[in-house]
Amino acid sequence: MSKIKLDDLDHQILDILIDNTRVPFTDISKRLLISAGTVHVRVKKMEEAGIIKGSSLNLDYEKLGYSFIAYIGIFLEKNNATQQVLKDLEAIPFITVAHITTGKFNIYCKIRARDTKHAKELIFMIDDITGISRTETMISLEESINDKKRLMHSIFNEL
Repeated sequence: MSKIKLDDLDHQILDILIDNTRVPFTDISKRLLISAGTVHVRVKKMEEAGIIKGSSLNLDYEKLGYSFIAYIGIFLEKNNATQQVLKDLEAIPFITVAHITTGKFNIYCKIRARDTKHAKELIFMIDDITGISRTETMISLEESINDKKRLMHSIFNEL
């Protein structure tokens, strides 16, 4: 797969969109002193190239009552159970991320829960999935870094 060439204007557009995906193209065009049509064409080009994939909504889970975050390392009985276990994990809506990993765990996932009691219920649900031999849980005390912009700027500097 070849890299897509992005220029400085593309970088500036992405920089604005990463802060707020809902910002109108007219606002971007005013900030960058270009036409809204140019913004539209550039964004469409990046969407077609697969660089921009949809848009996301950032929720304040704490305000919604889901402030408890834990990471669960999953040990499988056998590696050939991976796909079925992932399918079973996907059926639990409070599992927000799952990765097949190397190293200590076969699968590593993130859960969001209301509190420790709810987290315990989720962990027990995960433990009961056929193909899982055991789990190891780490509780998040605080999210300290969650900065997509720093990564984006590092990638731009390499291009």
